[in-house]
Amino acid sequence: MLFSEFKCKEVINIKDCRKLGKVADFEFDHCTGQIKKIMIPASCNKLYNLFCDDPDYCICYNEICQIGPDIILVNIKI
Repeated sequence: MLFSEFKCKEVINIKDCRKLGKVADFEFDHCTGQIKKIMIPASCNKLYNLFCDDPDYCICYNEICQIGPDIILVNIKI
């Protein structure tokens, strides 16, 4: 799967069914090439990030439950 396909998917937390946003970046292992974490930016406007209470999400790959054609389901405690 290409990064351009991956970043178009909506990320949803299955604990509370909340939309977290879309994937903005990866952290991967340089030796194996495997994805370690996905990064999802806060949902607020980045220009006003000083006044934003929403956190940026850094989700470990083992917290991803399923990757579907349109969404990514994760299981994280917020």
